[in-house]
Amino acid sequence: MYSRGWTTLIGDMGYALSRLEIDPDYSDNESVGDGNQSHQSSSQNDVDPEVAQLTKLKSAPHDGLKRVLPRRGEFDVSPVKMLAGREGNYSGRGKFSLADRCHILNKYLPVKGPSIVDQLTTRAYVSQFSKDGSLFVAAFQGSQIKIYNAEMGWKLHKKIVAESFNWTVTDTSISPDKRFLIYSTMSPIVNIVNIGSAGTESHANVTDIHEGLEFAADDEEGYAFGIFSVKFSNDGRELVAGSSDDSIYVYDIEAKRFSLRIQAHTSDVNSVCFADEASNLIYSGSDDNLCKVWDRRSIRSKGKPVGILTGHLEGITHLDSRNDGRYFISNGKDQTIKLWDIRKMSSNAARAPISRNYECDYRWMDYQFRARDVKHPSDQSVATYKGHSVLRTLIRCYFSPEYSTGQRYIYTGSHDSCVYVYDLVTGARVARLVHHKSTVRDCSWHPYYPMLVSSSFDGDIAKWEFPGNGENPIPVNNSRPRRRRRYYNSVAELED
Repeated sequence: MYSRGWTTLIGDMGYALSRLEIDPDYSDNESVGDGNQSHQSSSQNDVDPEVAQLTKLKSAPHDGLKRVLPRRGEFDVSPVKMLAGREGNYSGRGKFSLADRCHILNKYLPVKGPSIVDQLTTRAYVSQFSKDGSLFVAAFQGSQIKIYNAEMGWKLHKKIVAESFNWTVTDTSISPDKRFLIYSTMSPIVNIVNIGSAGTESHANVTDIHEGLEFAADDEEGYAFGIFSVKFSNDGRELVAGSSDDSIYVYDIEAKRFSLRIQAHTSDVNSVCFADEASNLIYSGSDDNLCKVWDRRSIRSKGKPVGILTGHLEGITHLDSRNDGRYFISNGKDQTIKLWDIRKMSSNAARAPISRNYECDYRWMDYQFRARDVKHPSDQSVATYKGHSVLRTLIRCYFSPEYSTGQRYIYTGSHDSCVYVYDLVTGARVARLVHHKSTVRDCSWHPYYPMLVSSSFDGDIAKWEFPGNGENPIPVNNSRPRRRRRYYNSVAELED
């Protein structure tokens, strides 16, 4: 459905643009939004040449399309030239490749708007699209989880009242077949809900069964810990979870028991994820400042990670895999995102002393400005991205979608109430989305459309698009003070 939709959209765009005169000096640098056009670099070091080349291959136009006119080849080719080159079959294929498509769609970032999907009076902690983008999940402090049908005008698909609730819903995950949702809180129980059942309301064990998956061992009755991060495996048969007892758990859903527990770190495990589709490699990030790589095929015999990656100066709040078994990113309380290549990992954590004369508790203190330029003496990351703020909560970061962007960008929430988008290769901040009145903990980019949804502690679920018409699906609640918006659009600051 999504591929057909984009084919139609690009086809329509092609019909319109192909009628234009092809201007040799045409540039669409201004086609991706409003705001400040300065080019602000936020990269601490040059990105690894290999990942730069891999990213460019996913989003660079065919050489033939770079030479629509008798001029030297250009990497940044306008949509007009791309469409003219396709019609003239300059590539010899008669159609766009995946990289050609990404090159065009990368010019249309979801920075317009936002429109308000929903407003609650409690903090929004989680926002996630399903793998195919048809469903969207938002979880709130309190016990509410809402699932919206993104294909049906954002109609409410399911409203869930959580079970085994403690403090807040910390994470959610939708199964690959979209039949089930799991959610975690600050307890050793992860609940699984059938979201395909009839009816919109799902009250735990009242209107629906919320089956509790127990992560504490039988001999640990009364042992209290919380689950910070939980994910379905790619086949939907297992879960991986990170917890406040410094451990990683792998849970077998069919057997209804955890099949593996790893005493993984020396502090809270704030984030875990599978490295690729095979689900054999697991990445973990902790408040001990370390990222670790685990191979399930050797854990039982060796009992230790296959590698450790050092570079963050403070705890790690979130990880996201590039899904290639090689690269992943981490968000840190040292106010940076780091890009990692697991081929650079070491067998032991670097013990080099870190010289600093400051202390920072991110839960209530601001990070000192002078500390932002301090670098770990044994930093193994291949790139560092700075500009956003990681304070008060476990703020999340992600790669942009492969289908529409070739994973060219990294995006993150921020304590300063904004969403930041960085160019993975150059490190430049290409967009800063301004609307919310409080911390943006999570955000999610649609896997196929130029659409990004952010969730904030101000209770708003905000949808950014290209193009955006500024119309809200529900009336904005004006009882709370808000930033003034012109023509109902918030500001999108863009550097190109």
